[in-house]
Amino acid sequence: MHKIFNTKHRKRKILFGLFGVVGAVFITAAPAAAQELTASDNTALLTSLWLLVAGCMVFLMQAGFALVEAGLTRAKNIGNIMAKNLADMAIGALAFWAVGFAFAFGRDGGSLIGVDNFFLSKMPESFLGGGDVLATPSFFFFQVVFAATAVTIASGAMAERTKFSAYLIFSAVMSGIIYPVVVHMFWQGEGLLSDLAIGQARFSDFAGSTIVHSTGGWAALMGAIFLGPRLGKYGPNGEPRAIPGHNIGFVVIGVFILWFGWFGFNGGSELAMDEWVAHTIMTTLLAASAGVLSAGAAIWRKTGAMDVGMAGNGALAGLVSITAGTGALTFSGAVVTGFIGGIIVVYAVMAIERWGIDDPVGAVSVHGICGVWGTLAVGLFARYDDAFLGRENAGLFYGGGFNQLVVQAIGVAVVAVWVLGTSALLFKVIKETIGLRVDKEEEWEGLDLAEHGSPGYSLAD
Repeated sequence: MHKIFNTKHRKRKILFGLFGVVGAVFITAAPAAAQELTASDNTALLTSLWLLVAGCMVFLMQAGFALVEAGLTRAKNIGNIMAKNLADMAIGALAFWAVGFAFAFGRDGGSLIGVDNFFLSKMPESFLGGGDVLATPSFFFFQVVFAATAVTIASGAMAERTKFSAYLIFSAVMSGIIYPVVVHMFWQGEGLLSDLAIGQARFSDFAGSTIVHSTGGWAALMGAIFLGPRLGKYGPNGEPRAIPGHNIGFVVIGVFILWFGWFGFNGGSELAMDEWVAHTIMTTLLAASAGVLSAGAAIWRKTGAMDVGMAGNGALAGLVSITAGTGALTFSGAVVTGFIGGIIVVYAVMAIERWGIDDPVGAVSVHGICGVWGTLAVGLFARYDDAFLGRENAGLFYGGGFNQLVVQAIGVAVVAVWVLGTSALLFKVIKETIGLRVDKEEEWEGLDLAEHGSPGYSLAD
């Protein structure tokens, strides 16, 4: 939950758990310091600590994305994939520091974009003595790792044929402009989507099924379309051919790293260390588990074999699906949402492949399509007020009516139009200037040699 400038959406902050204990130990270690800190200061310190810990967990997700992408593609491109993920974090941090955070959370500029606080020029160093912890570097850190996540999603769909220089430009624009505008429209608190309502129904996306994941998924779709399929992906009659990845172990380890990081992704989005953090972590766990089982069963029934990579994508589909409603759904609702997400991803991957769009890792299906499903699921299964909804029992199946579902769909459409349009323009400009795709010879050789000068794997004599 990132809406920070509207105080009516602030939740009660009840301190509990491990971080409460650890924070209390450090805070009270020095008697003089303890005497100077108020109860409000202590609460803010623990909130800041939780944001930093959760942010570190989300930061680790970059490694998970890198391993999943590398494992599902060929060995001759592993170095390039690692380079892209490394660049996403480095470029993303600098671009978000320079302009992205201002565009996302700046107050001036209206409902679409902020125009102040560039280079964090207005960010205070301390929140003690009545300052706001959600306007300091700990909050920026938590937000910048979200921005890097949105960018990295597109990397997998563009794998094995993208010029590294072109990808760097995409990464900078995505993290500095395209994604921050989406954030401003909703999480800033005075944006276009934050004011979207029909009657009592208000748009809700607690941790980013649409705001983060569909944003990355739509950019991934445009990247895959503008690049075209990999050489050899389709036969003479247009039938898709399998291009197996080189390391399923990487995939599974990457999925577990992402799953772990998601506890910080969803739990940290509470922006406080209170009793709802445990709720979000539980819904995250259950939805991902259901996604593994449903995707595994669906692909087994479809092909006669339980594809491990698809089961891993089922976990990710469940995680993406629950991200919007992680604070609003019951545990049972989370299981249903994740289970449906796992089935959706299997058939979405197959459909997109049949349409001639080559997405080596299924990023469009996992993040784009399942992000849409997760956002709509709020309109069906929302039971609790997640501080965006403003009411209990907002979901259709809890008597909330159709308005919530309609509002969710409108929000999904607004984000899709913005990201599809701006990313298409960006890829068009890149393609017409420096070029988007490597030469055929370089693609056959592998991007490790062509783009980075050495193989990702070296065998000793």
